[in-house]
Amino acid sequence: MPCIKRLISSSLVFFALNPCSLLAQQHAEQNHAHYVVPKDSLVRQKLAQWQDIKFGLLMHWGTYSTWGVVESWSLCPEDEGWCVRRGPHAANWYDYKRAYENLQTTFNPTKFNPERWAVAAKDAGMKYVVFTTKHHDGFCMFDTKQTGYKITDPKTPFSTNPRSNVAKEIFGAFRSQDFMVGAYFSKPDWHVPYYWDPYFPPKDRNVSYAPKKYPERWQQFKDFTYNQIQELMTGYGKIDILWLDGGWVRPASTIDSTISWQRTIPYDQDIDMARIARMGRSHQPGLLVVDRTVTGEFENYVTPEQSIPDTYLPIPWESCMTMGDSWSYIPKENFKSSRKLVQTLVDIVAKNGNLLLNIAPGPDGEWHEEAYGRLKEIGAWLRVNGESIYGTKPVAPYRQKQWAFTGNGNATYQTYLPTDGETPPATVTLAGVSSKTKVTLLGYSKSLKTRSTPEGLVVSLPEPVRQLLTNQPAWVFKIQ
Repeated sequence: MPCIKRLISSSLVFFALNPCSLLAQQHAEQNHAHYVVPKDSLVRQKLAQWQDIKFGLLMHWGTYSTWGVVESWSLCPEDEGWCVRRGPHAANWYDYKRAYENLQTTFNPTKFNPERWAVAAKDAGMKYVVFTTKHHDGFCMFDTKQTGYKITDPKTPFSTNPRSNVAKEIFGAFRSQDFMVGAYFSKPDWHVPYYWDPYFPPKDRNVSYAPKKYPERWQQFKDFTYNQIQELMTGYGKIDILWLDGGWVRPASTIDSTISWQRTIPYDQDIDMARIARMGRSHQPGLLVVDRTVTGEFENYVTPEQSIPDTYLPIPWESCMTMGDSWSYIPKENFKSSRKLVQTLVDIVAKNGNLLLNIAPGPDGEWHEEAYGRLKEIGAWLRVNGESIYGTKPVAPYRQKQWAFTGNGNATYQTYLPTDGETPPATVTLAGVSSKTKVTLLGYSKSLKTRSTPEGLVVSLPEPVRQLLTNQPAWVFKIQ
């Protein structure tokens, strides 16, 4: 994905998951104190709606799934772990790039069935989707008119399929299940000659020429980018989120010299976000624009990657994380347990965030079956305990040891996150709760006996309750 992994609060817990984690650990903090509240009332309204739904699906999918390699980054000529080339073409970058881009001629995901994904995601309790319409490699998963490097081009076998415009099909399938819809779009494009000009071989992820020296070339790239985003904003139904990746494409004035990866940006790469946002919202009123890592008016919410802030954040934010180890499809994936995934969601919501969970389709157009199983297990927990998640706000002290605190105005929820194999005890103590409150356990219809102590309200858990809670990823106590 992005691999623009950066920290977002004064302290962050980082989960090392894939080679891109090395990059994330090099990144310094993004100063969220400079967050800009949107002026547009429709944007604020949509942002509030988005903050209430809490849980979304991200999908990274492209020709790279054919090889089962990292998304786009093996094309990047940087000496970093996540850019390593492998396979028969690895020895020579030019040969490799030619072979990589030739994957277009064999990409044929005939098992593509977005309705199955949408139903599974809805049953899991997900409420919004963000799909990679184009990653850094420049291959378009939509029917752009700006380039032939796309899934609908005659060179691509899948172009003859009536569902070849996969972005449109995915957005339609998820919209029919009442999802908010987001378009992931990479600002850098390593295929188009307006960014990596073939006269100047690329040295790194950045534009291969000096935009100030070649302003006409850069204007071509700006127009190309604007036109592609305009296509997405006008031909693909209602779009709620424009999720822009590739944070090195930014005005020089926004580069934060205290952040290591931003110090390496050699040029001003201003693509005129004001013009893009204005156009987007003229077609999609209230559109959330997420110009990742570029703090300011076009980053409507911030996006820590593969990481969770250590404490509550007072601004809108979303952790984008992988269900397995990789953003892109790999043949043998190491999926996190449903316990880990549920507890991650609870942790994030208690700190005022959303979870955007990535699942990668394979070259045949299907997910690993194990991914469906994880979603089913998450959904089973949310059907019982979802009222402690959706439409809630964090409640102080937010997170304390194994407890998470949320509320919705009518009730507060104290959620306990047990360790793997932890046996439910005979009693639990709810801190800060008076004897005059009613305490229930979500998923258990009978009342629970309580007694007041200086430490808090002690709740008795009879044997049937302990059996119910055994092996559950989180236990939710409702306080009214």
